[in-house]
This record gives sequence, structure tokens and C-alpha cells, in this order.
Amino acid sequence: METHGRGHLSFSIVMFLCILKSLSVSAQPLHNIADSHWSPATATWYGDPDGDGSVGGACGYGSLVDVRPLRARVGAGSPVLFKNGEGCGACYKVKCLDSEICSRRAVTVIITDECPGGVCSGGRTHFDLSGTAFGRMAISGEGSQLRDRGLIPVIFRRTPCKYGGQSIAFHVNEGSTEYWLSLLVEFEDGDGDVGSMHIREATSSQWLQMTHLWGANWCIIGGPLRGPFSVMLTTLSTGKRLSARDVIPRNWTPKGTYMSRLNFSP
Repeated sequence: METHGRGHLSFSIVMFLCILKSLSVSAQPLHNIADSHWSPATATWYGDPDGDGSVGGACGYGSLVDVRPLRARVGAGSPVLFKNGEGCGACYKVKCLDSEICSRRAVTVIITDECPGGVCSGGRTHFDLSGTAFGRMAISGEGSQLRDRGLIPVIFRRTPCKYGGQSIAFHVNEGSTEYWLSLLVEFEDGDGDVGSMHIREATSSQWLQMTHLWGANWCIIGGPLRGPFSVMLTTLSTGKRLSARDVIPRNWTPKGTYMSRLNFSP
């Protein structure tokens, strides 16, 4: 059972990261996530036995991991799954293999955290699941016995994320100003991940590229930046694109969350 997470980063450190990462370009792999092929991996669990796993987590979703639709479906991925944060939001089906204790059904989990060391290191594909998600792989009534095993072999595959009619939301991170804007993407159907993000001011026709900061957080330095802002997302896995017009209002506030009326097709 692993314990992990990201502590609070000071505003000055976050600003420095935004500047530093704006000088580099992230890789943009394209894959078909609707792949029925199962691959081998290993799994453990963390947090309370019947709990939700992460307390926040390295993707930056904060208290969202404790409420539906993410609640109990969260998981920490090893670096090959976490992808320096660009794997945040991706959904996977995970299934255990021992027919004596494992059910035939797979559990669907969302990457909300990173498992950086121990069994997660060395290029391994490893899932550290919430206690609830781990137990759901077992035959009815055998969840505790499965958790007692600790490390188990599993198989996994990517699966489209489905948030049941929820639209994509954009959370303006604390510390954002008209000269430094940081956004967190929430409830993305389909690929679930983000490969690039751009914003456009209402008075402009130019899309401004944002920089991947950490986890599921993106930022831009410039300004003064004037709302309302349109936001354009491009997914990491398949390169699908979506634009939400004027989704962040003129009078936006730090720590505010703004719902679009759009989402990708799951």
C-alpha cells in the first residue's frame, strides 16, 4: 500500500514553473483509446480500506476526488501512466486475475494521482487504487481478503471516460491575476487527458497557447489578460479538439469554477 501526493506549492514556485515550462514543448502522442487489447500490470491500494484513495492528489483535482462522479474511482498511476501529469484524467479498466477471489468484472478508474516510487518505479506499469476500487475487483464479500493480498497481478486497458452528461468545467486556480492565469480542466469525457490548451480574449481573434504546469493544471503569463475567455482543448491521446466560447466570464475570480455547455463524445 503506497502513500503519496503533492504538497502545497508556493505561488513563487508555481510562477517559476510556468515560465520554465513555457520554454519547452510537450510530446503529443496519438493513440486510439478504444482498444480492446488487455495488457499486464500490477496493482496495490492506498488510503482507507473502504475509502476514496487520494486526498487531493498530484493531478490537482483537490476535493473533487471525494465526491461523485470521481469518488472511489480514483487511482494513482506509475510514471508511465502519469506522464508527468499529462496522463491526468485518463480512464482505465483494471481487472484482477485469480479466479478464486477475483470477479470477472473490471473496475473503471481515473488517474488523479501519481505513484512515483517503490513498486511504481523502474518503468513498471502499476496502479495504486483506492481501497474501494481495489475491493470491487473481488467476488462479492471478498473485498477485504483481496486487499489483504496487497500487491496483485492485473490486466488493464484504456477506456473512454464517461461523466454522465456532465459538461467540461474550468477551475481558475488560486493566485491567478490578469497577468498570470492558471486553469484546471475537470470532467472531460472521452480521452480524459489534455495535450494542449489555448485561450482567446473576447476582443481578439488570436489563440494564446498555455503551458502545462503540473498535474492537470495549465498556465499562461502575459497581459493584461481581459475576459471573457474562450478555451480550446486538444486531447493528448487522439488529438481531438473542442472550443468553449466565452466560458470564463469577464468578472472571473480566482478559485472560481466555470461550466461549459460542451464535452467530447465518450
